[in-house]
Amino acid sequence: MDITNAMKADIIVHALPHIQAYRRKIVVVKYGGNAMINEELKEAVMRDLVLLSTVGIHVVLVHGGGPEINKTLSAMRIESEFSDGLRVTTKETANVVQMVLAGKINKDLVCQIGNLGGNAIGLSGMDGKMIKCRPLDNKHGFVGEITEMNMDVVLETIANNFIPVISSIGYDENGNCYNINADTVAAAVAGELKAETLVSMTDVAGLLRDKNDESSLIHRVYISDVPALVADGVIGGGMIPKIDSMTNAIRRGVKKAFIIDGRVPHSILMELLTDEGMGTMFRSR
Repeated sequence: MDITNAMKADIIVHALPHIQAYRRKIVVVKYGGNAMINEELKEAVMRDLVLLSTVGIHVVLVHGGGPEINKTLSAMRIESEFSDGLRVTTKETANVVQMVLAGKINKDLVCQIGNLGGNAIGLSGMDGKMIKCRPLDNKHGFVGEITEMNMDVVLETIANNFIPVISSIGYDENGNCYNINADTVAAAVAGELKAETLVSMTDVAGLLRDKNDESSLIHRVYISDVPALVADGVIGGGMIPKIDSMTNAIRRGVKKAFIIDGRVPHSILMELLTDEGMGTMFRSR
């Protein structure tokens, strides 16, 4: 007997209960970090999404694209400025953000999913009145705070067995484009859709008790524990907005949310379709 084939068959059999649990449910994936700029990792992520879709799981992909925006702004000799971890977005910068996110990145992802045998449609928060915004504050320009959501176009896309690929921009009543944090958009979309799960891909193993020690990974967090983890300094810096997104998604009806390591190939499958998982899971109780 071929031991390798037997092991592969065993893996598939063990994945079956997880596939059945997620079948016909919505899984929102926030795609970012190194997995967006490493071609090998990008292909692994797209293969994961196609596989999940093929077995009957409704996948929704939400993406940002900070490095590509930086590259384009630099090529156009437009200076990038950040404040409180957010891009200060002038009208000129907002036009570039729209071009890069809703254009190049979004269509590249749609094309790659198609070439791997999947079906995808590219959308942005400006399509179908999906994400209406107002300015977050007075200092960040066209950085948006979400005020209204409309998931009709996403639900229609899912109903026709396509993967919605959503870029993280929104609009206002004057037709202005707003740059929105992709974690924020993913959490809002997952909440509106009452998704089974939100998966956020990052460049860390998950939430670590000691940020310098990956063996200190916290496997499960109840959202009621988050304030204490912030007070203890376990959650800090750039992890705060990510955890806020996880918490907001759970409070809006998402059953489980995960932070996983996007640097590991097929990390989505490892988290969703194995008993052990690999990142940090957030739940209400």
